[in-house]
Amino acid sequence: MASSNRSVRALVLALSSCAALLLGGCASEVSGTAVAISGATIPATTTTTPPTTPPTTDIDDGGSVDIDVEIGECVNLGGTVDEAAIANATCGSPQSNYVVFAKTPTSAECPEDADQYYYETYFDIEQGALCLDIDWQVGGCMDLVGEFAQRIDCATPGADTRRVVTILQGTSSVDDCPDPAQYGFEKDSRNFVVCVERL
Repeated sequence: MASSNRSVRALVLALSSCAALLLGGCASEVSGTAVAISGATIPATTTTTPPTTPPTTDIDDGGSVDIDVEIGECVNLGGTVDEAAIANATCGSPQSNYVVFAKTPTSAECPEDADQYYYETYFDIEQGALCLDIDWQVGGCMDLVGEFAQRIDCATPGADTRRVVTILQGTSSVDDCPDPAQYGFEKDSRNFVVCVERL
């Protein structure tokens, strides 16, 4: 019986580091990459709007990854830089931390305002990529400390917890967020802003 190595790697670009995990597999190398959270955090006024979720764009340019997930569906991206793990998750659930908004042949083709991306390689050649945004839910909280965003209970905030106040479509400026104490994550390529408050 032939044996082979399977390597899973996660890289947080903000930390400029990467590592590999060797597993038994089928002569392939899978690499997952996490890109630093994009979007400015600048002061911006207090009204609330009906709950919305970020828009999804139907960008499916092909590519192949092992996980079976479609655009608009969510995943749990976790593990560590050394041992990345990705799994299907129900959007808005405690396990969900990212939503797939596009699928591309390579990670370089993901829009620059993606919060993260996950790609897989076969002998160092990229086979496909998932372009990911944080699974923001209006009224819900995410903690941004660590390698990957994590959904948490707003009643027990962590070190860098943000609660979503509203998601504004048709603008890519945090200046349009409704409260001076709030911040926003700008999505220029898709023309929306996630307005958040820091807990």
